[in-house]
Formats: sequence, structure tokens, C-alpha cells
Amino acid sequence: MQVTFIGLGNMGLPLARHVLDAGFDLTVYNRTAAKADSLVDAGAKRADSPHTAVQGSECLITMLTDDKALNTVLDGEDGALAGLDRGALHISMSTISVDLSRRLDERHREAGIHYVAAPVFGRPEAAKAKTLAILFSGSTEAIKRAQPFLQAMGQRLLEVGREPSLANSVKLAGNMLIAAMLQAVGESFALVEKSGLPPQCFLRIVNGAVFKSPVYENYGGMIVDERFDPAGFPLRMGLKDLRLVLAAAAQTQTPMPLAKLLHDHALDAINRGWGELDWSALAKVSAE
Repeated sequence: MQVTFIGLGNMGLPLARHVLDAGFDLTVYNRTAAKADSLVDAGAKRADSPHTAVQGSECLITMLTDDKALNTVLDGEDGALAGLDRGALHISMSTISVDLSRRLDERHREAGIHYVAAPVFGRPEAAKAKTLAILFSGSTEAIKRAQPFLQAMGQRLLEVGREPSLANSVKLAGNMLIAAMLQAVGESFALVEKSGLPPQCFLRIVNGAVFKSPVYENYGGMIVDERFDPAGFPLRMGLKDLRLVLAAAAQTQTPMPLAKLLHDHALDAINRGWGELDWSALAKVSAE
């Protein structure tokens, strides 16, 4: 089965490798062509445009930075959407706006192309280890066809519903929770440190007596050790996601005062020059 993967960043590259290792005939495209070298060496084919990349492909998988990047790949005469055959499948794994996901669902239906939204929870290390949690939503037929590809890329597959944008809503809400945790950890660490207790001790106590969470443990360890560089998920991307959360909240008339606070703290961090640090550096705002 011929599959196309577009977007070979920190997350996309290992996911594309899993697809190739699963035995699919893989064609890849990335704006920076050199990022595809390891996949080509392993047997994938390299395309020189999104349009040529999807020629004859039964499934397109995209993992791109944001709404603009995804639209750039899909749109126009040289875009992927115009090159896909009717009846093909597109699995969009990007963290995009709920509004764009709804519009893409409409465009794909008009073009006779199946569309599944499948954003993920997990960092690049989880993508490499194939331990990501993948949210997915779409029509019954689209989900049935997407299953073999999703199983090749992730460990936990979580079906959200029939409307693709639901998966994007859940992804944004989940990222909002992680950002809130980073804020809370930063404030708590600042308090105990100013009180005379090393944050390492506090983290051990919290993970042993309050709740046992790998999210708190992993991010808490990064914050304690200030392991913000290299970034698994840059703070500038966290700000992008918080903007998407606020946009979704405005569309649904959902008051989210904490999301606004987190957005402003992320903006503060970026104004301090921390945009390329891991978004766990949000805690540095409280520390400073």
C-alpha cells in the first residue's frame, strides 16, 4: 500500500520511520529536503513537492507545525489536496485550530477524500519509542481505514468521535492542562525554595504522597534540573497552542481565565528570549 508522509520534524520523522518499518511503500516530502535523507537511505522515496508526493497514494499523513504550514502543503495546484485521488485518506496529526479542522473536513468531503484528525499526546522521545497516545476522530469508514497506520505509529489509540474537530478540541484542552501544571509546579517550587526546602525534595514528596503522575514526574524533573535545552516542545509552540485554546474558547463562548493567564505568562517568557527553550521553562517565569 502506497503511503505519503509530509512533515519530518522532531515528531514527524520518527513517525514516518514507524510507517516505513511497518512495511508500507512510503513516499516522503519535507520543505527541508535533507531531513528525509535517513528515510530515503532506509528505502523511502523522496518527492519534490506535496502534489507529486501524493500521486497514486492511498493515504496521506501530515505532521506539520501549525495551520499555516498545513494549508501551504494542502492548497493550490501544487498542493497535496489537488493531487490525492478520490477515495484516498488523509490523516492529519498536526495540532491545529478547531476551526481549520472543521473547514478541512468540509473540503475533504467535497473532494471525495476521507479525513481523520489524529493529534497526539507525547514528546519526541515517545514518538521514537512508539509510545504516543493518538487521539482520532472521523467517519466510521475513515477510521476503519486509518487504523493500520495509527497502530504503526502509537501505543494508545483513543477514539474521540465522528466529527474530526473533536480530536483537535481534546488535544488543545489537554495541552491547556499541561500548561496549567507547569504554572502550578513553577509557583510551588518557588514557594518551597524560598521557604528553605530544595525543590527536589518537594517533588519526591508530591509524587509519593499527593499523586503519582509521570507527567508531573517528568516535567518536574526537567524544571528542577533546568533541562530546557534542547527543547522537545519549544515554548513558542506552546504559546501557539494557548492561542488556539483561547480561539476555541471564544468560538464556544467558554470563559477560560486560567488559559488567558497562561497565554500571558508564555508571552512573558518569550519576551525574555526563551522561545526556543522547552515549554517547561514556563515555570521559570514564577521562579524569576
